[in-house]
Amino acid sequence: MFFSRFSPSAWRFSLSAVLTVLLTLASAVNAQESAIISYDSRFHPVIGQHGMVASQEALASQVGLDILKQGGNAVDAAVATGFAMAVTLPKAGNIGGGGFMMIYLKEKDKVVALDYREMAPIKAYTDMFLDKDGNFDRDMAGYTYRAGGVPGTVAGMIHALDKYGTMKLEQVIAPAIKLAKEGFIVTPGLANDLVVKRKRMTRYPATKAIFYKADGTNLQAGDRLIQKDLAWSLSEISKHGKSAFYGGSIAEKFVAASNKYNGLFTLEDFKGYKVMEREAVKGNYRGYEVVSMPPPSSGGVHLIQMLNVLEGYDLKLMGHNSAQYLHTLTETMRRAYADRSQHLGDPDFYRVPVAQLTDKKYAKTLRDQINPEKATASEDVAPSKLFGKESNDTTHYSVADRWGNIVSNTYTINYSYGSGIVVDGTGILLNNEMDDFSAKPGEPNAYGLLGSEANAIEPRKRPLSSMTPTLVIKDGYPVLATGSPGGSTIITIVLQIVLNTIDFEMNIAEATSVPRMHHQWFPDKVFVEPGVSKDTVDILKKMGHDVKYSRTMGSTQSIATLKGYMYGASDTRRPDAATVAY
Repeated sequence: MFFSRFSPSAWRFSLSAVLTVLLTLASAVNAQESAIISYDSRFHPVIGQHGMVASQEALASQVGLDILKQGGNAVDAAVATGFAMAVTLPKAGNIGGGGFMMIYLKEKDKVVALDYREMAPIKAYTDMFLDKDGNFDRDMAGYTYRAGGVPGTVAGMIHALDKYGTMKLEQVIAPAIKLAKEGFIVTPGLANDLVVKRKRMTRYPATKAIFYKADGTNLQAGDRLIQKDLAWSLSEISKHGKSAFYGGSIAEKFVAASNKYNGLFTLEDFKGYKVMEREAVKGNYRGYEVVSMPPPSSGGVHLIQMLNVLEGYDLKLMGHNSAQYLHTLTETMRRAYADRSQHLGDPDFYRVPVAQLTDKKYAKTLRDQINPEKATASEDVAPSKLFGKESNDTTHYSVADRWGNIVSNTYTINYSYGSGIVVDGTGILLNNEMDDFSAKPGEPNAYGLLGSEANAIEPRKRPLSSMTPTLVIKDGYPVLATGSPGGSTIITIVLQIVLNTIDFEMNIAEATSVPRMHHQWFPDKVFVEPGVSKDTVDILKKMGHDVKYSRTMGSTQSIATLKGYMYGASDTRRPDAATVAY
């Protein structure tokens, strides 16, 4: 069903543009194997046959593609892209955070779910972010050394490379070292971002020294950003591998800076960090196998849960983004996010009812609760009794190689630029993932998400996440790799990409570009992007929904495959993204 039509997306096409798309696709289908085919994904998919990288930052995408051209596989390219984005996309790319990687290995017909989420320090305790009156201290949880979990990105990347890659670490990390040492040209998007985030980013001297000029003024588009300390850290990792970060020179600098600023890190925290390979969450939707990340991600579980509910409706008949369609999505999302608040956490500490939440019989009970003509108040929807927050600047990228291997990776430092803290002497921005725990059960986090004891702070526990790197498989072959940043909206964004491609038969560019919506139980509001018509909004309001137009949601980086060709699209909701192929 994928790519069966190439109709206009949210942007208006001129007739000549439509003809260009058709001619491009025709030439692509008939292209010789050696042809290089790459076009602007704002209007139609980038097309390739040998390899493809879709990421939120163009330089990093090119780094990954160069690795593929050198004979590396999708994992080699994904690791190279991940390290490069730590340099070129400082607000989200990272080696000071963590994430999840889904890997499809074609030769083994195997899916690997790699968990390199951050872990709470050994000295962490349940009420560490509550003040003397028992109130949640947002500043402490967001902008101090105590906000940081033990980073997992370096361990995760090296684990993936050692076990599933083909190249050596020094090969794939070399481009990132060069970008940090020699610098890169500041884009208008990065320059503007640093102006907007100036207050946070000038709070600590090490951060200010890197991201602002020596006289304290702002970097301008066209300036060169050089990060010598980060180049040193990357070089240490290149020379000494994982041990540099988890017990050697870098870990020592983390602990020293943490002690200086009243943090909790110890060398034991770093030496004890572990990457986990987990069993992927799988579901079947209209004949497609959907494979996604299990806990401590909530994304995979609730993606499958919502697809199970929606499978009982003829969504195509309703019409894309019609009032009836958006009502059905809202009611489905409402119930999934209610369950998220109660039942999801780190599976190493809490028994997460994955089987029950993803059971099709349970989905029917939720579907039976939905009134097709009227909204349900969220206060009337409680988490099911099954037993007796990433920020908007998380980032995702997808990689595919000529051998059929595909990687879908989402990683984060939580808020944009994480805590805003560059760890002294390392050039590394520290995450503030401790805010993703339920610091006070029942109290919403920075993104309005409620949590329970299942996600309470405990030493060496991993905070709950919404990151949802996802693969869709048909007849034993992956046809889609996708994911997105977006905090609490990540799960619903990925859901809509899957629905757009399967139910509405959109090509990947159209599936990426059309307006999105979101509901998360509380606050009881339906958020829609500009582009959803006023008439539709008015009908939803008459049905009892509180509808609000929002800013754009997410930044999907997707690759889909069809008959030996790769089709990719980078979301234009964020600047500087690029899909590249050959």
